[in-house]
Amino acid sequence: MKIKRLKNALNCGLALLVAGQVASADEKIIPKQEKQGTVKSPQSALPDKMTLDDCVHLALKQNPQILEALQQIQLTQGQVITVTAQALPHLGVTSNYTQTDPNFSQLMGLQEKTWQVAFQGSQLIYSGGQVGAAIKAAKLTTSNSFYNLRNTVDQVIATVRTQFYNVLLDRSLVEVQEESVRLLESQLKDQQSRYEAGTVPSFNVLQAQVQLSNQIPVLIKAKNTYLISQLNISKTLGIPYETWHPGKSEINARGELTYVDRTVNKDESISFAKEHRSSLKIQRQNILIQLQSIKIALAGYQPQISANAGWEFRNTPVTNQLDQVVNGWFFGATGNWAIFDGLATYGNVKQAKAQLETAKVSYDDGVLQVELEVQQALADLQQAKETIMSQTKNVEQALEALRLSQERLNAGAGTQLDVLNAQVQLTQARTNKLQALCDYDVALAQLDFVTGADTVYLDSFQDPLMKKKILDRNMNAPTSKLPVKLRG
Repeated sequence: MKIKRLKNALNCGLALLVAGQVASADEKIIPKQEKQGTVKSPQSALPDKMTLDDCVHLALKQNPQILEALQQIQLTQGQVITVTAQALPHLGVTSNYTQTDPNFSQLMGLQEKTWQVAFQGSQLIYSGGQVGAAIKAAKLTTSNSFYNLRNTVDQVIATVRTQFYNVLLDRSLVEVQEESVRLLESQLKDQQSRYEAGTVPSFNVLQAQVQLSNQIPVLIKAKNTYLISQLNISKTLGIPYETWHPGKSEINARGELTYVDRTVNKDESISFAKEHRSSLKIQRQNILIQLQSIKIALAGYQPQISANAGWEFRNTPVTNQLDQVVNGWFFGATGNWAIFDGLATYGNVKQAKAQLETAKVSYDDGVLQVELEVQQALADLQQAKETIMSQTKNVEQALEALRLSQERLNAGAGTQLDVLNAQVQLTQARTNKLQALCDYDVALAQLDFVTGADTVYLDSFQDPLMKKKILDRNMNAPTSKLPVKLRG
């Protein structure tokens, strides 16, 4: 999917504002402008049957976590503006009016009435690098908010895929249990007919009734599980209860659990995950932010200088007449330098360096966590694949066993218990296969999430790891191919 720029924080699609766009290879979403902070009722837009793509589209529009991440981008962009304001000129108007007791002003030689209006501008000239570092840190924080949005999008997509597969699984399990109940009802009718004909004892009828009665609660539980799974995905899609019209209180998923074999290389997957996983990009940005924090702390050792200038109007000091005005310009500079601040700056620098080391340790731990998650996803994928292969054959054998047991019973060579056991085994085999299919699709969704392969992002800002790789590649290139700025 491709998601274009988003302005005013909320669109029907997803975008990365001024930083870029989100893309995937198989579909396209064109955002529609909506009022900030509002979500349109999805009732009229919801199809009777929703595909996986429909669910992903809807989640991108109105999932609360994504909407919150979008607002976080607005917040960090506002912080950049606030910090940048320290480096820009400040213009303002100041005024005052004073009236003093005539006796007191006469004794003190003061004017009885005075007023003043000044137009003044001020500019920070030197801050020891504090403001520049703060601006860089704020911009890095904004980039982090985009990475956080991407990580949230990836998580939501993986969650929607997992919950959608669970809906398909639970629906299929309901169908399996309904088929099992139908088989047991047919078996009960058969035994009742045989009993009325006097060919079987009443025990056979009783046994068939007990087996059917035991299967009904399993069907009821399967239906309830199916409903719960639909409600779970509705919450992820941001669909409130009030939007559903009567008679349609759940997601009607369209699709079937399928098996499409995917060959995955472990080493390539881990390497790809380290490079593209948004959570690691956030931690890499945090390291750069902490580097700027050290510069901000070190600025405490440097002087700060600012200048101000303006034009002032006031009543003349030689008379109490308010309409007698004098005016003129003024200019000045102020500076301060803490020769000794009680080691406060030293403490701030020490804290900033410790936070930098903490960010580095957190990143190393994050890399280990990503490596673990990729390997776990691959292990789950392999387990589900092997289970599918085994249970596919098992279902065929269970069907054949049920057919043979029924024929033996009809021929008088078998027992009713053989038929009931064969039905139970067939139900279990079908359940195992469906669960394995769901596990395989869920493992694929998890693998795409942990490797960062579910979506492709086009950046207008650059990941520090990617920047380093490009620099290393250029430095190792032949001299004739080096960019001009890297030569010499």
